[in-house]
Amino acid sequence: MEQFSDEYFMNEALKEAQKAYEADEVPVGAVIVYDNKIIARAHNLTERLNDVTAHAEMQAITSAANYIGGKYLNECVLYVTLEPCPMCAGALGWSQISKVVYGATDDKKGFSKIDHQLLHPKTRLFNGVLQEPCSALMKKFFKERRK
Repeated sequence: MEQFSDEYFMNEALKEAQKAYEADEVPVGAVIVYDNKIIARAHNLTERLNDVTAHAEMQAITSAANYIGGKYLNECVLYVTLEPCPMCAGALGWSQISKVVYGATDDKKGFSKIDHQLLHPKTRLFNGVLQEPCSALMKKFFKERRK
């Protein structure tokens, strides 16, 4: 079986972020991978669902848990284009996800600025994967909104 790289899966998350962008949602995309296979794809739906909790990560966690048939994602990896907020990091901690990989850092609302302990103690954390394209999409989105 072919092993895919972190960059491959982050590109898949970027495709989800692009869907959010095209729907006038904050362009954050996520995929969850189990055994080298994408089992969940999601992007922000806060505007469409009129729900402040409908972040890409939250949507992906729910979808992956439904796929697996259980609430623990301890054999899964999340790829997300933007550093999770504290709410999403807390949910990821409760899910016991094994690894979180994010692209762009969120200097204002990212969980790492507030509390590293939101994630499960065994969760491995990696950042900066495809940081430039992840960051560029966010900057483009907010620059267009400020006009």
